[in-house]
This record gives sequence, structure tokens and C-alpha cells, in this order.
Amino acid sequence: MASWNSTSLEVLYEVLGWSAFASWSVSFYPQVILNFRRKSVVGLNFDFVVLNLTKHSSYLIYNATLYFSAAVQRQYYEKYGYGQMIPVAANDVAFSIHAVLLTAIMLVQIAIYDRGSQKISKISLVIVSAVWLTAAVCFFIALPTHSWLWLISIFNSIQVFMTVIKYIPQVFMNFGRKSTDGFSIGNILLDFLGGVANYAQMTVQSIDQNSWVNFYGNIGKTLLSLVSIFFDLIFMLQHFVLYRAKKSPVNPKSSKDIEEPLVKSTDQSQSEEA
Repeated sequence: MASWNSTSLEVLYEVLGWSAFASWSVSFYPQVILNFRRKSVVGLNFDFVVLNLTKHSSYLIYNATLYFSAAVQRQYYEKYGYGQMIPVAANDVAFSIHAVLLTAIMLVQIAIYDRGSQKISKISLVIVSAVWLTAAVCFFIALPTHSWLWLISIFNSIQVFMTVIKYIPQVFMNFGRKSTDGFSIGNILLDFLGGVANYAQMTVQSIDQNSWVNFYGNIGKTLLSLVSIFFDLIFMLQHFVLYRAKKSPVNPKSSKDIEEPLVKSTDQSQSEEA
């Protein structure tokens, strides 16, 4: 197993890692606090939250397994070489646990707070169901041969896929409303800082080891940073430039925001169209 060549780079690696953990972890709280103060989740896209829970759950499975399992680590070394370092740090595991808990809290807020006419789309429910069904099938494929590294790579791929699509509903919702009111920009700014720190941490490890294996050996972590930064820039553009003077009302008691079920049934949809 590889060790650090430079003590200063090792220290910088830890500082950047825990900085990313702090930024990403704290980034959940502005939205949770905003929902609590308003007693409303109007303006927060529910698909974003549902897809985000699947994303962080799959990322937790990947991080925790690779960090704690000796069998999976051995398979990693056999594939990428015993001179490489495991590309998952303690801060990655800590962040994943925290992210799952906070995203679950947001789902509870969606269930109990005023949500107006918003609902979870059937498309997102189909996507989430298909993802977990695929993961279950892959588990039974990996079981006979104990291909655990391959299996957790599937979960890593899932989190990459969910990272790519999870932001899209919120982006289009902001575009449709011509407003970011109800969606916390504090979340985005901290998420951006976390993405930059996370990418910098991986760069420091590569410089110390004189190898870029950790980037493609943990492609999920690499894309996590890049995709998050890309969408954070879009949200910042929407909030600070495009819609800064166009606030839409989000009064929980608005007569237009009559509470509806999170998912409309087929019967309801047909009765409304009649």
C-alpha cells in the first residue's frame, strides 16, 4: 500500500478534504432552515430532493464499502496496483452519512410543510425505482463471484448519473418561475466551495504520488466535483443575474397554493381534465 511522500502535501490533503466536508455538510442547512422559517417548501423542487436522496445513498454505499472493507480494498489494489492509495478518505464517508440524514429531513419537511401545488413527478419515481432495481440485480450478479469492487463501482456510477440529472428539475423550475425565491442560494455557494476543495484534494494526492490514477480510479468523485461546480454556476447565474429582481410570491397561505398530494393519482388527473 502506498504512503505519502510529502508530509506537507498530506496535511494539505487532509485540510482540503475536511474543508470540502464542512462546506458540503453545512450547505444542506440553509435550505432546511429556510423551509423551517417559512413553514413552506414552495420553490424547492421535490424531484431534486428525491433524486438527491438516491444519489447520496448510493454514494454512501460506495464510500463506506471501499473505506472499511479489506476485501474490496484488496480487489482495488489488484486492479490498479498495490502502489496506489485508496481514493476514499474519512471525510468522504462522514459527508455521505451526513448528506443522507439531511436529505431525509428535507423529505420530512416536504411531507409536513405547505407545498402549494407542487408534487413529486412520476418520472422521478420511475427513475428512482429503476435505479434501485438495477442495483439489486447487480448485487445478485456479483454474489457468486464476490465481485464486490465491480458492484460498488455500479453504485458509484449510479451516484454520477444521479448527480448529473438531480439539478435539472430545479434549474427548469427556476427558469419557469423566473425566480429562485424559496431555493436557498446559501446551499449553492457552499456546495460550490465544497466541489472546488474536493477537486483540489484529489489534485494534491495526484501530485504527491506522481500519478493520476485516483482520478479515473474514483471517477465518481471526480465527476461529482465537476458536475456540481457546473450546475452551481448555473444557479448563481440565475440568482444573481437573471432573476435577481424577479421575486415570485411564496406566501404559504396564498389561495393559489392549495395543498395537493405529493403524487397525483391517475383518477385525480382524469377528473381535473374532465
